[in-house]
Amino acid sequence: MKLIFSLFIVLALAACSSTKPVSTTDISDRSDSRSGINGNDGRSSFGMNPLQDPNNILSRRSVYYDFDSYSVANEYRDLVLAHAAYLRDNGSARVLLQGNTDERGSREYNLALGQRRADSVKSIMLLSGARDEQVESVSLGEEKPRALGNDESSWAENRRTDILHQGEY
Repeated sequence: MKLIFSLFIVLALAACSSTKPVSTTDISDRSDSRSGINGNDGRSSFGMNPLQDPNNILSRRSVYYDFDSYSVANEYRDLVLAHAAYLRDNGSARVLLQGNTDERGSREYNLALGQRRADSVKSIMLLSGARDEQVESVSLGEEKPRALGNDESSWAENRRTDILHQGEY
């Protein structure tokens, strides 16, 4: 049932998007100052690699989740779409999506939840123009915490999917 619901959410998000795929040029035309991508060469407005430009949305690499959830929240939609557009516009680019969980739950449950988180980001990227061979999704479960602690703020940091571009993994 959760799989059907998640597919419904992904399809609903895709239906809400414009009729044409988002391109890196479209992203640079937005008023969001974090975008900063321009031209077809993949360079930011400052001449640096957009993946490393701190003013570019592509420098952001994590999608965070609510407890026990693998639905990509609206606040991360533009981030995922920007990475998908980068992949679509740069055919040789590749990403590894690493799904992570907090420490609560069994090892098996956390590995499955981490995979669903990575796959939910992958689904949006594929629906937005990235090719399947460009996107790999894996689960790290609770094995790669970003924050150590036994409180909600630590757990929230660990409930994420990290987007790693080729050369970063």
